[in-house]
Amino acid sequence: MIPEGAPTNSNPTRVLHTRLKVFWLQSINSIFNKLVSSRHVSPRIQFKISQSLWSIYNSSRAEQYKIQTEFHNDSYNNSMIQRNDRSDRRFLTFPAVHPCSAISPSTILNSLITLSRDICSYQSKFYPTHRKIVRETLRQIGVLLIFFEEIQDCGPNFSDSAVLCFSELHLALQKIQFLLQDCTREGARIRVLTKASFVVTQFRASIRTIATVLDVLPLRTINVSSEIKEIIELVAKQARKAKLEIDPDDEMAMNRVISILDQLKNRIEPDRSFIEGVLNYLEIKSWSECQSEITFLDEEICIECADGDEREIPSLSSLVGFMCYCRGVLFETGEYGTFDQTERMCNLVTPSFLNPEDFRCPISLELMTDPVTVSTGQTYDRVSIQKWLQAGNLLCPKTGEILTNTELVPNSSLRKLIQHFCSENGVSLSTSRKKNRDITRTIVAGSPSAAEAIKLLSEFISNRLYFGTEAQKNKAAYEIRLLAKSNIFNRSCLVESGTVPPLLKLVESTDSSIQENAISALLKLSKHSSGKTAIIENGGLQPILRVLEKGVKLENRQISAATIFYLSSVHQYRKLIGSTPGCIQSLVDLIKDGTTCGKKNAVVAIFGLLLHHSNHQRALSAGVVPILFDILASSNVDDLVTDSLAVLSTLAESSAGSISILQASPLPPVISILQSSTSRGRKEFCVSILLSLCMNCGVDAVSELAKNPSVMPLLYSVTTDGSSQSSKKARSLIRIVHTFQETSSSGLKNSAASQERFIHVR
Repeated sequence: MIPEGAPTNSNPTRVLHTRLKVFWLQSINSIFNKLVSSRHVSPRIQFKISQSLWSIYNSSRAEQYKIQTEFHNDSYNNSMIQRNDRSDRRFLTFPAVHPCSAISPSTILNSLITLSRDICSYQSKFYPTHRKIVRETLRQIGVLLIFFEEIQDCGPNFSDSAVLCFSELHLALQKIQFLLQDCTREGARIRVLTKASFVVTQFRASIRTIATVLDVLPLRTINVSSEIKEIIELVAKQARKAKLEIDPDDEMAMNRVISILDQLKNRIEPDRSFIEGVLNYLEIKSWSECQSEITFLDEEICIECADGDEREIPSLSSLVGFMCYCRGVLFETGEYGTFDQTERMCNLVTPSFLNPEDFRCPISLELMTDPVTVSTGQTYDRVSIQKWLQAGNLLCPKTGEILTNTELVPNSSLRKLIQHFCSENGVSLSTSRKKNRDITRTIVAGSPSAAEAIKLLSEFISNRLYFGTEAQKNKAAYEIRLLAKSNIFNRSCLVESGTVPPLLKLVESTDSSIQENAISALLKLSKHSSGKTAIIENGGLQPILRVLEKGVKLENRQISAATIFYLSSVHQYRKLIGSTPGCIQSLVDLIKDGTTCGKKNAVVAIFGLLLHHSNHQRALSAGVVPILFDILASSNVDDLVTDSLAVLSTLAESSAGSISILQASPLPPVISILQSSTSRGRKEFCVSILLSLCMNCGVDAVSELAKNPSVMPLLYSVTTDGSSQSSKKARSLIRIVHTFQETSSSGLKNSAASQERFIHVR
């Protein structure tokens, strides 16, 4: 292989010699590595043979060094060496970078000193596991640092073979640095414990590499004192003979964890003192430290899913379930976490009516291309549910209820929303048909141990909600917020354990914290089909509406609006919610008074209710139209503007809605958005509103539209750049305006106006 960067006009003979030398180098390197890793050769014979091989190895590398010198320089090597600090590195992976053979003595030495100092700085860090092997490793690196610094003081002038040895040392030190980073990583204590065998193996391999390199290092050619040489020889001997095994205390703690997971798997509640022994050994002594472990494990699961490698997911999921159980049961008293302001007000409580997670089939976990509804009211992708039924299954996959029939009813409203989302975000449905491996989207736990741990924890939390003190009830509601956020299976377990009725009582509390945690917990549970049913059947609508109207905090009112949105996703609940006195009016009031997130929650909740036609008039009577136009005129939040246009487009489909919109002088703001917006979705909503106005209000709307000279160019632009639906609507509008202009020029305005009422989109 020709070294990277070699000139293309190199002499052919020289290129051939280069290839032969590199091939010879690779062969010797391979033999040497196999010898080092062999357990069937005595140390003395291994040492003698390695010296001979290393001499040949050095000669080959030295020759290659001469060839490659013209292709590399020290600045390149510097940049390669400094890449050992990888912020994007996966846990327990070791992407060490081998220095190039053309590196200069001063460069490799300076980098070794920097790297060794960084490793030695880990002496002050806390090691919950592997304390003995880490202590021995740091001691050896400390001696090497003294060695490197003395070489630097005497002048880094040593042979090519010494450079090669130092390069191998550099590679081993990088791996040790990665190991130390992982052993001290925040939240990784229990994961490092369960991976103890692997961690020890990596430490052993690195220490053995250091021992082998020091054995063949030509110390006689290096200008350091005899005392230092004796110490280095001693370090090499100790590294070669060191017994690097799992610490017995680590092994005992690891076996305890395995035993606890087995107990959970068999639905046996673990002994509290047994669990405390493990946590105390790992120095996990607070709610926040336990939460840190869960956060790290969740991140690891997400990375595994993204990579498509799910081998570690069962073990990771088991540890998550165990730590969640510990967090909820063992750390019941004392301080616990709080949701920060941004997460509380936006990320956790603000749904979007274009939420892609709501568009996934519960069976395939993919975006639905042809959503259909079964007899239980659940929606699936047609292909997935047909395969389910053809396999002889007569139960609803999501609820477990018996299907009264196998009729599949097309869900055209949802299909339009999915098409709009894909058009808005440039998503291709054909490419989205890839398997989604995110376990937070499945109703199945990641492992049997995790499943039983969550079930036991859910029962504990439910008991606290019914019989605990006020503080215990508040803590239990907060735990539900966390658990129900992460997994559909968790939501199902919490609902089945009976947490909804006591939460509905807690939302009536005048304590702002208790009310916030309770209504937030209900919001999370309302995302599950059984949660929606439990809330409605337990009379939860009225308490939630009272929070919407008179919540202790504005944030609580906003969370209540989001809960109503999820409840309204069930067809039979839309009429019930909309007909409840004060519901829609309270949502409209929240649009006026709320924060940006509160306005959005209320707008999307109204949108959900408008999917039942009987709620249109209630929304108009509540005065929603002028308020939405105020948002169009004043808001610079794209999502809020889009949602407001969606509501106006839906209202405009009826004559009453079109008349109400026309009275609000809609053309200036709608045409302005059509002209300035780059969003295909917003443009489609604008065109839909204008088309509905022309169809329902006739000449009054068309004449206003025809007066604006910028309308026709905008409509022509939509026909070419918009989606298929918006293009059709734009062409219909163009025909309406053309017909009006032609008839008005011949004095037939009245006739034309009556005709416009009957133009339909095809």
